[in-house]
Amino acid sequence: MSRTTPPRPLDVAALFPELAPLARTAVRLHPRPSTPTVKDSSIGGPLLWPADEPWPTCADHDEPTHLGAVPDDVRQRRRIIAEAWTRPRAEGADLLTAEEREIVDRADAERRIPQDGPVPLIPVVQLYAADIPTLPRPAGTDLLQVLWCPFDHEEDYLPAAELYWRASADVTDPLAAPPEPSVIGNDDYLPEPCLLHPETVTEYPAPHELPEELADRIHAWEDEQNPDEEDDVDVVGYQYDLSVAPGCKLGGHGPWSFSDPFPMSCSECGSDVRPLLTLDGTEWGSESWRPVEDADYTGLHFLGPGPHRIAERHDPVSRDAVGHGIKGF
Repeated sequence: MSRTTPPRPLDVAALFPELAPLARTAVRLHPRPSTPTVKDSSIGGPLLWPADEPWPTCADHDEPTHLGAVPDDVRQRRRIIAEAWTRPRAEGADLLTAEEREIVDRADAERRIPQDGPVPLIPVVQLYAADIPTLPRPAGTDLLQVLWCPFDHEEDYLPAAELYWRASADVTDPLAAPPEPSVIGNDDYLPEPCLLHPETVTEYPAPHELPEELADRIHAWEDEQNPDEEDDVDVVGYQYDLSVAPGCKLGGHGPWSFSDPFPMSCSECGSDVRPLLTLDGTEWGSESWRPVEDADYTGLHFLGPGPHRIAERHDPVSRDAVGHGIKGF
């Protein structure tokens, strides 16, 4: 099923014409749990990987043991919790049975687990240009693959990621069983297998990136529209309703929700970099971004299972990432 973003509550560029030249196109990926194959664009699915090409590993995590969790334990915990939320239960009753709680607690507890050699990277995203024609890519390629390390890296407390661009027709003998780490340091970095439902939308910069005078006028306009309704869920705000789309997406503007913008430029040519890929653990924040097809969804938005649940981290990736290395911000 496709996913459709409702029209924006109002045309903000008509109110503030200075925004028009700042508009960017983004592709909301709308991932939904499924069983993707190597031929699909996916998040957390298998990659079309050449059998004769070594699987990438993290050179920074090559100790014989690591503190973390077993991937299969994490998957089992997620299945148990997802199933538990579908069961009817009396008010105040525990969500999990005693047996389920034991399994969940085991998956949550960090343990010292052996790892034979450097930690294999985890498949995160695979995008085919056939599914997303606007995918920016080097000439002669039609496939983007992103993998990352399942451990935080001390320099930025994010998973170190790698990008691979391919011509899919060149992969005639795909790898059947890629290696998986025996331990992961952060289960947020183990995405659920999801198929994608790409949709093109228009975005405007986050208020943090606007010229100060324009940001001040937009803020004053918000106050005029909603002087006494700060907690009203129907209040239309620029940041969460009219600017940057939430969720997993390709391109568009960076979601500067938790940190202030800072200059980023290409280390080779000095040009400003633009976001390539944003991965988010939720599908919508403001209700105005909830897809039309999910209008009747009533699950918990952040903690429970649901169509929007992918991982639990918010990691934009720079577009200045052509080749096997990426810049994150």
